[in-house]
Amino acid sequence: MTAKEWLILSRLPGVGSRRLAELLAQRPVWPEGWLNLLPDQARQHLRLWLDHPQRSPLQAECDVLDVWLAENPLHSLLHPDHSAWPSLLRELPDPPPVLWAAGDLEALVPPTLAIVGSRRPTRDGLGNAARFGAELAERGWCVVSGLALGVDGHAQRAALDAHGRSVAVLGSGIDVIYPPRHGDLYQRLLAEGGLILSEHSPGTKARPAFFPRRNRVVTGLSLGVLVVEAAEKSGSLVSARLAMEQNREVFALPGSLHNPQARGCLKLIQQGAVLVTGIDDILAELGHWAGGLASNVANVASVPDAPAVADPLLNWLSDAPTPLDALITLTGQDVASCQMRLLELELAGRVTQTAGGWIRLPG
Repeated sequence: MTAKEWLILSRLPGVGSRRLAELLAQRPVWPEGWLNLLPDQARQHLRLWLDHPQRSPLQAECDVLDVWLAENPLHSLLHPDHSAWPSLLRELPDPPPVLWAAGDLEALVPPTLAIVGSRRPTRDGLGNAARFGAELAERGWCVVSGLALGVDGHAQRAALDAHGRSVAVLGSGIDVIYPPRHGDLYQRLLAEGGLILSEHSPGTKARPAFFPRRNRVVTGLSLGVLVVEAAEKSGSLVSARLAMEQNREVFALPGSLHNPQARGCLKLIQQGAVLVTGIDDILAELGHWAGGLASNVANVASVPDAPAVADPLLNWLSDAPTPLDALITLTGQDVASCQMRLLELELAGRVTQTAGGWIRLPG
Protein backbone atom coordinates (compact mmCIF):
# COMPACT_ATOMS: atom_id res chain seq x y z
CA MET A 1 0.00 0.00 0.00
CA THR A 2 1.11 3.56 -0.68
CA ALA A 3 1.71 6.35 1.80
CA LYS A 4 -1.53 8.06 0.77
CA GLU A 5 -3.55 4.89 1.29
CA TRP A 6 -2.11 4.42 4.77
CA LEU A 7 -2.77 8.08 5.55
CA ILE A 8 -6.41 7.71 4.50
CA LEU A 9 -6.81 4.60 6.68
CA SER A 10 -5.39 6.48 9.64
CA ARG A 11 -7.98 9.25 9.22
CA LEU A 12 -11.12 7.13 8.85
CA PRO A 13 -13.77 7.97 11.47
CA GLY A 14 -14.37 5.49 14.26
CA VAL A 15 -11.21 3.48 13.57
CA GLY A 16 -8.33 4.04 15.99
CA SER A 17 -4.79 2.70 15.90
CA ARG A 18 -5.63 -0.40 17.94
CA ARG A 19 -8.52 -1.36 15.64
CA LEU A 20 -6.38 -0.78 12.54
CA ALA A 21 -3.68 -3.05 14.00
CA GLU A 22 -6.28 -5.78 14.57
CA LEU A 23 -7.50 -5.45 10.99
CA LEU A 24 -3.96 -5.41 9.61
CA ALA A 25 -3.26 -8.72 11.37
CA GLN A 26 -5.87 -10.29 9.05
CA ARG A 27 -3.74 -9.23 6.05
CA PRO A 28 -6.56 -7.66 4.02
CA VAL A 29 -5.92 -6.96 0.33
CA TRP A 30 -6.22 -3.31 -0.67
CA PRO A 31 -8.86 -1.99 -1.09
CA GLU A 32 -11.59 -4.64 -1.14
CA GLY A 33 -10.26 -6.56 1.84
CA TRP A 34 -10.27 -3.41 3.96
CA LEU A 35 -13.74 -2.43 2.77
CA ASN A 36 -15.05 -5.82 3.85
CA LEU A 37 -13.59 -5.48 7.34
CA LEU A 38 -14.18 -1.82 8.19
CA PRO A 39 -17.25 -0.68 10.16
CA ASP A 40 -20.01 1.00 8.16
CA GLN A 41 -19.10 4.66 8.62
CA ALA A 42 -15.41 4.10 7.88
CA ARG A 43 -16.30 1.92 4.87
CA GLN A 44 -18.49 4.68 3.42
CA HIS A 45 -15.75 7.29 3.81
CA LEU A 46 -13.15 5.05 2.21
CA ARG A 47 -15.45 4.13 -0.67
CA LEU A 48 -16.18 7.80 -1.37
CA TRP A 49 -12.46 8.61 -1.44
CA LEU A 50 -11.73 5.68 -3.73
CA ASP A 51 -14.53 6.49 -6.19
CA HIS A 52 -14.66 10.29 -6.01
CA PRO A 53 -11.55 11.59 -4.24
CA GLN A 54 -12.26 15.25 -4.96
CA ARG A 55 -15.65 14.97 -3.25
CA SER A 56 -14.14 13.35 -0.16
CA PRO A 57 -13.09 15.44 2.86
CA LEU A 58 -10.19 13.00 3.23
CA GLN A 59 -8.59 14.30 0.05
CA ALA A 60 -7.43 17.38 1.98
CA GLU A 61 -5.11 15.07 3.96
CA CYS A 62 -3.55 13.87 0.71
CA ASP A 63 -3.03 17.45 -0.41
CA VAL A 64 -1.22 18.23 2.85
CA LEU A 65 0.98 15.17 2.32
CA ASP A 66 1.86 16.22 -1.22
CA VAL A 67 2.94 19.65 0.01
CA TRP A 68 4.96 18.13 2.87
CA LEU A 69 6.85 15.71 0.65
CA ALA A 70 7.59 18.36 -1.97
CA GLU A 71 8.98 20.86 0.54
CA ASN A 72 12.17 19.01 1.44
CA PRO A 73 13.93 15.77 0.47
CA LEU A 74 14.30 15.06 4.20
CA HIS A 75 10.49 14.85 4.55
CA SER A 76 8.72 11.50 4.40
CA LEU A 77 5.71 9.62 5.69
CA LEU A 78 6.49 6.30 7.35
CA HIS A 79 3.94 3.49 7.38
CA PRO A 80 3.99 -0.31 7.86
CA ASP A 81 4.85 -0.91 4.19
CA HIS A 82 7.72 1.60 4.18
CA SER A 83 11.22 0.11 4.06
CA ALA A 84 12.30 2.22 7.05
CA TRP A 85 9.30 1.34 9.26
CA PRO A 86 10.76 0.34 12.68
CA SER A 87 10.07 -3.34 13.28
CA LEU A 88 9.80 -2.74 17.04
CA LEU A 89 6.54 -0.87 16.45
CA ARG A 90 4.98 -4.05 15.11
CA GLU A 91 5.06 -5.41 18.67
CA LEU A 92 2.67 -2.75 19.99
CA PRO A 93 -1.06 -3.43 20.37
CA ASP A 94 -1.78 0.08 19.06
CA PRO A 95 1.10 1.15 16.80
CA PRO A 96 0.76 4.45 14.97
CA PRO A 97 -0.63 3.81 11.46
CA VAL A 98 1.64 6.51 10.04
CA LEU A 99 4.49 8.69 11.25
CA TRP A 100 5.35 12.02 9.65
CA ALA A 101 9.12 12.24 9.48
CA ALA A 102 11.71 14.98 9.04
CA GLY A 103 15.41 14.19 8.98
CA ASP A 104 17.64 11.21 8.30
CA LEU A 105 15.83 7.85 8.32
CA GLU A 106 19.20 6.17 8.96
CA ALA A 107 18.77 7.28 12.57
CA LEU A 108 16.35 4.35 12.93
CA VAL A 109 19.03 1.78 12.08
CA PRO A 110 21.16 1.64 15.29
CA PRO A 111 19.81 0.00 18.47
CA THR A 112 17.67 2.48 20.38
CA LEU A 113 17.24 3.48 24.01
CA ALA A 114 14.79 6.05 25.33
CA ILE A 115 15.98 8.51 27.96
CA VAL A 116 13.25 10.34 29.88
CA GLY A 117 12.97 12.29 33.10
CA SER A 118 11.94 15.41 34.92
CA ARG A 119 11.35 18.70 33.16
CA ARG A 120 12.82 20.36 36.26
CA PRO A 121 15.85 18.19 37.01
CA THR A 122 18.54 18.87 39.55
CA ARG A 123 22.07 19.67 38.47
CA ASP A 124 22.97 16.02 39.02
CA GLY A 125 20.00 15.00 36.89
CA LEU A 126 21.15 17.18 34.00
CA GLY A 127 24.67 15.83 34.35
CA ASN A 128 23.50 12.24 34.31
CA ALA A 129 21.23 12.86 31.30
CA ALA A 130 24.18 14.30 29.39
CA ARG A 131 26.55 11.52 30.49
CA PHE A 132 24.26 8.68 29.47
CA GLY A 133 23.20 10.39 26.24
CA ALA A 134 26.82 10.92 25.19
CA GLU A 135 28.05 7.46 26.22
CA LEU A 136 25.20 5.70 24.42
CA ALA A 137 25.99 7.67 21.27
CA GLU A 138 29.67 6.80 21.58
CA ARG A 139 28.75 3.10 21.81
CA GLY A 140 26.73 3.31 18.59
CA TRP A 141 23.25 3.59 20.10
CA CYS A 142 20.50 6.04 19.17
CA VAL A 143 18.90 8.13 21.94
CA VAL A 144 15.10 8.45 21.64
CA SER A 145 13.10 11.03 23.56
CA GLY A 146 10.36 13.62 23.28
CA LEU A 147 12.22 16.94 22.78
CA ALA A 148 10.88 17.96 26.20
CA LEU A 149 12.55 20.40 28.56
CA GLY A 150 14.91 19.06 31.20
CA VAL A 151 16.27 15.52 31.04
CA ASP A 152 14.85 14.61 27.61
CA GLY A 153 16.31 17.48 25.65
CA HIS A 154 19.59 17.42 27.58
CA ALA A 155 20.17 13.75 26.71
CA GLN A 156 19.40 14.40 23.05
CA ARG A 157 21.78 17.36 22.88
CA ALA A 158 24.53 15.26 24.44
CA ALA A 159 24.01 12.49 21.88
CA LEU A 160 24.40 15.02 19.05
CA ASP A 161 27.43 16.60 20.75
CA ALA A 162 29.01 13.13 20.72
CA HIS A 163 28.33 12.90 16.95
CA GLY A 164 25.68 10.26 17.53
CA ARG A 165 22.09 9.74 16.47
CA SER A 166 18.91 10.89 18.18
CA VAL A 167 15.20 10.57 17.40
CA ALA A 168 12.62 13.00 18.77
CA VAL A 169 8.92 12.12 18.87
CA LEU A 170 6.59 15.12 19.06
CA GLY A 171 3.22 15.61 20.71
CA SER A 172 2.34 18.18 18.06
CA GLY A 173 2.43 18.47 14.29
CA ILE A 174 5.68 17.47 12.67
CA ASP A 175 6.48 21.11 11.87
CA VAL A 176 5.28 22.58 15.19
CA ILE A 177 8.21 23.01 17.59
CA TYR A 178 7.07 22.29 21.12
CA PRO A 179 8.30 23.50 23.47
CA PRO A 180 9.30 26.58 21.42
CA ARG A 181 12.47 26.95 23.52
CA HIS A 182 13.82 23.85 21.82
CA GLY A 183 13.80 25.36 18.36
CA ASP A 184 17.59 25.12 18.22
CA LEU A 185 17.50 21.41 19.18
CA TYR A 186 14.87 20.76 16.50
CA GLN A 187 17.14 22.36 13.90
CA ARG A 188 20.20 20.48 15.16
CA LEU A 189 18.37 17.17 14.76
CA LEU A 190 17.60 18.03 11.15
CA ALA A 191 21.14 19.22 10.42
CA GLU A 192 23.16 16.58 12.29
CA GLY A 193 21.71 13.25 11.22
CA GLY A 194 18.84 13.09 13.70
CA LEU A 195 15.19 12.40 13.03
CA ILE A 196 11.91 13.99 14.10
CA LEU A 197 8.69 11.95 14.12
CA SER A 198 5.04 12.71 14.79
CA GLU A 199 1.68 11.03 14.39
CA HIS A 200 0.20 14.46 13.68
CA SER A 201 0.09 16.21 10.34
CA PRO A 202 1.78 19.59 9.78
CA GLY A 203 0.24 22.52 11.59
CA THR A 204 -1.30 20.51 14.45
CA LYS A 205 -0.88 22.36 17.76
CA ALA A 206 0.30 20.54 20.87
CA ARG A 207 -2.48 19.34 23.18
CA PRO A 208 -2.25 17.61 26.59
CA ALA A 209 -4.05 14.53 25.27
CA PHE A 210 -1.36 14.02 22.62
CA PHE A 211 1.54 13.49 25.03
CA PRO A 212 0.60 10.09 26.53
CA ARG A 213 0.13 8.87 22.96
CA ARG A 214 3.51 10.38 22.05
CA ASN A 215 5.11 8.54 24.99
CA ARG A 216 3.96 5.14 23.73
CA VAL A 217 5.81 5.81 20.47
CA VAL A 218 8.97 6.91 22.33
CA THR A 219 9.00 3.66 24.32
CA GLY A 220 7.74 1.56 21.42
CA LEU A 221 10.67 2.63 19.24
CA SER A 222 13.15 1.65 21.94
CA LEU A 223 14.67 -1.53 23.30
CA GLY A 224 14.54 -0.07 26.78
CA VAL A 225 13.83 3.11 28.73
CA LEU A 226 16.16 4.89 31.15
CA VAL A 227 14.45 7.14 33.71
CA VAL A 228 17.04 9.63 34.98
CA GLU A 229 14.98 11.66 37.47
CA ALA A 230 11.25 11.61 38.18
CA ALA A 231 8.97 12.79 40.94
CA GLU A 232 6.37 10.43 42.41
CA LYS A 233 3.72 11.83 40.06
CA SER A 234 5.51 12.25 36.78
CA GLY A 235 4.94 11.75 33.08
CA SER A 236 8.18 9.78 33.05
CA LEU A 237 6.54 7.14 35.23
CA VAL A 238 3.80 6.89 32.62
CA SER A 239 6.51 6.19 30.05
CA ALA A 240 7.99 3.54 32.35
CA ARG A 241 4.59 1.86 32.73
CA LEU A 242 4.09 1.89 28.96
CA ALA A 243 7.53 0.35 28.51
CA MET A 244 6.66 -2.46 30.91
CA GLU A 245 3.41 -3.11 29.07
CA GLN A 246 5.37 -3.24 25.82
CA ASN A 247 7.85 -5.76 27.30
CA ARG A 248 10.69 -3.26 27.17
CA GLU A 249 13.45 -3.10 29.77
CA VAL A 250 13.09 -0.30 32.32
CA PHE A 251 16.17 1.24 33.92
CA ALA A 252 16.26 3.81 36.72
CA LEU A 253 18.99 5.88 38.34
CA PRO A 254 18.92 5.82 42.15
CA GLY A 255 19.03 9.10 44.04
CA SER A 256 18.95 10.64 47.48
CA LEU A 257 15.97 9.89 49.72
CA HIS A 258 15.82 13.63 50.35
CA ASN A 259 15.50 14.56 46.68
CA PRO A 260 11.84 14.74 45.56
CA GLN A 261 12.98 14.26 41.96
CA ALA A 262 14.49 10.88 42.85
CA ARG A 263 11.42 9.35 44.47
CA GLY A 264 9.87 8.19 41.22
CA CYS A 265 13.06 6.34 40.28
CA LEU A 266 13.30 4.74 43.71
CA LYS A 267 9.71 3.57 43.34
CA LEU A 268 10.49 2.08 39.94
CA ILE A 269 13.44 0.18 41.40
CA GLN A 270 11.15 -1.17 44.14
CA GLN A 271 8.80 -2.37 41.38
CA GLY A 272 11.55 -4.24 39.55
CA ALA A 273 13.27 -1.70 37.31
CA VAL A 274 16.99 -2.29 36.82
CA LEU A 275 19.10 -0.08 39.09
CA VAL A 276 21.67 1.71 36.94
CA THR A 277 24.86 3.49 37.94
CA GLY A 278 26.69 3.37 34.61
CA ILE A 279 26.26 2.62 30.93
CA ASP A 280 27.56 -0.94 31.32
CA ASP A 281 24.59 -1.78 33.57
CA ILE A 282 22.29 -1.05 30.64
CA LEU A 283 24.37 -2.86 28.05
CA ALA A 284 24.62 -5.92 30.30
CA GLU A 285 20.82 -6.20 30.38
CA LEU A 286 20.48 -5.59 26.65
CA GLY A 287 23.27 -8.04 25.86
CA HIS A 288 21.62 -9.38 22.69
CA TRP A 289 22.26 -6.01 21.07
CA ALA A 290 25.22 -4.69 23.08
CA GLY A 291 27.13 -7.92 22.50
CA GLY A 292 27.13 -7.43 18.76
CA LEU A 293 28.34 -3.87 19.06
CA ALA A 294 31.04 -4.67 21.61
CA SER A 295 32.39 -7.69 19.73
CA ASN A 296 32.58 -5.83 16.43
CA VAL A 297 34.51 -2.97 17.99
CA ALA A 298 36.80 -5.37 19.86
CA ASN A 299 37.46 -7.56 16.82
CA VAL A 300 38.41 -4.65 14.59
CA ALA A 301 40.50 -3.00 17.30
CA SER A 302 42.43 -6.15 18.23
CA VAL A 303 43.55 -7.09 14.70
CA PRO A 304 45.81 -4.53 12.99
CA ASP A 305 44.51 -3.49 9.59
CA ALA A 306 41.71 -6.06 9.82
CA PRO A 307 39.19 -5.52 7.02
CA ALA A 308 35.64 -4.86 8.15
CA VAL A 309 33.18 -7.72 7.60
CA ALA A 310 31.13 -6.76 4.56
CA ASP A 311 28.03 -8.76 5.44
CA PRO A 312 25.66 -6.53 7.49
CA LEU A 313 24.16 -9.50 9.34
CA LEU A 314 27.54 -10.87 10.38
CA ASN A 315 28.49 -7.40 11.60
CA TRP A 316 25.69 -7.55 14.18
CA LEU A 317 26.09 -11.17 15.28
CA SER A 318 28.30 -12.44 18.09
CA ASP A 319 28.33 -15.39 20.49
CA ALA A 320 25.37 -13.79 22.31
CA PRO A 321 22.03 -14.83 20.73
CA THR A 322 20.33 -12.03 18.79
CA PRO A 323 16.60 -12.36 17.98
CA LEU A 324 15.39 -12.00 14.40
CA ASP A 325 13.41 -8.82 15.21
CA ALA A 326 16.58 -7.22 16.53
CA LEU A 327 18.52 -8.13 13.38
CA ILE A 328 15.80 -6.59 11.23
CA THR A 329 16.02 -3.38 13.26
CA LEU A 330 19.81 -3.28 13.28
CA THR A 331 20.34 -4.01 9.58
CA GLY A 332 17.33 -2.19 8.16
CA GLN A 333 16.48 -5.24 6.03
CA ASP A 334 12.97 -6.55 5.56
CA VAL A 335 11.90 -9.85 7.13
CA ALA A 336 12.17 -11.94 3.97
CA SER A 337 15.64 -10.66 3.05
CA CYS A 338 16.91 -11.15 6.58
CA GLN A 339 15.60 -14.71 6.80
CA MET A 340 17.01 -15.61 3.38
CA ARG A 341 20.48 -14.31 4.24
CA LEU A 342 20.45 -16.12 7.59
CA LEU A 343 19.60 -19.36 5.80
CA GLU A 344 22.49 -18.83 3.37
CA LEU A 345 24.90 -18.12 6.22
CA GLU A 346 23.64 -21.14 8.14
CA LEU A 347 24.21 -23.42 5.15
CA ALA A 348 27.71 -21.97 4.84
CA GLY A 349 28.41 -22.78 8.49
CA ARG A 350 28.80 -19.13 9.51
CA VAL A 351 25.78 -18.80 11.84
CA THR A 352 23.34 -20.99 13.73
CA GLN A 353 20.04 -20.52 15.53
CA THR A 354 19.72 -21.10 19.28
CA ALA A 355 16.90 -20.71 21.80
CA GLY A 356 17.56 -16.97 22.21
CA GLY A 357 18.15 -16.10 18.58
CA TRP A 358 20.99 -16.26 16.08
CA ILE A 359 24.69 -16.50 16.91
CA ARG A 360 27.84 -16.19 14.84
CA LEU A 361 30.03 -19.31 14.66
CA PRO A 362 33.84 -19.18 15.00
CA GLY A 363 35.92 -19.17 11.88
